[in-house]
Amino acid sequence: MNALVFIGLGLYDEKDVSLRGLEELKDADKVFAEMYTSLMPGLSIQKLEEMIGKSIIIVSRRVLEEEEGQLLLTAAKKGKVAFLVQGDPMIATTHVDLRLRAKKMGIKTYVIHGASVVSAVRGISGLQNYKFGKAVTIPFSEQGLIFETPYNVICENKRRGLHTMCYLDIKTEEQRYLTINEALKMLLEVENQKKKRIVTSRTLVIGVTRAGSPEPTVKAGFLEDIINYDFGAPPHTVVFPGKLHFMEAEALIELAGAPKTVMEMAE
Repeated sequence: MNALVFIGLGLYDEKDVSLRGLEELKDADKVFAEMYTSLMPGLSIQKLEEMIGKSIIIVSRRVLEEEEGQLLLTAAKKGKVAFLVQGDPMIATTHVDLRLRAKKMGIKTYVIHGASVVSAVRGISGLQNYKFGKAVTIPFSEQGLIFETPYNVICENKRRGLHTMCYLDIKTEEQRYLTINEALKMLLEVENQKKKRIVTSRTLVIGVTRAGSPEPTVKAGFLEDIINYDFGAPPHTVVFPGKLHFMEAEALIELAGAPKTVMEMAE
């Protein structure tokens, strides 16, 4: 069977993979995995290999992007290949591109979905999913240059009354993970230039770390209080709420430790 199966690993460790995903892994001729688009704090590749009874080949960003995934596609022309991705496989555009390439080569593809940070962060914060606008990634600054796109996205979403989910940059190969605290400081610098009062000391923000783990951190409050809060180990995500429904405000107070004055912001 010539096939490329995209399998989501979930959010925390090797136990998060679904039973269907586990069956596919055991049935595959070769198993590949990428570890650069996200971070699973509790994942042990060795334990996962023991679970499925075969070795896992880790591929780099270069293999999937610069080499257009030819290593996986060549293997899939000869047999069944399983491709492990942290979270849900189709969240990253790189993986959609790989699936399209496989289809054009006549290789059957299908997806075994996994838990995603997209739904986990939104759910654990108590905010309503349908009220989120465009998401954005806050990258590391380069040579002192701070990118304005995240600020602009937050601004546009707020104008429409929508929440903004901000993914924070990671460089897995360098073991560098942008923190909520660093991201907020960068956004304040952009605010100092733009002066639109989108990200100020009194802006309500929500920090979520290690979503999907046994001990996630969820903390909501005004930026001046959150910016120095110790969120612990990565991965980190930050959310900027738009207009709040009264149930969302109550959830932020009860589930995320937001100050009770947040209820006054609800509509």
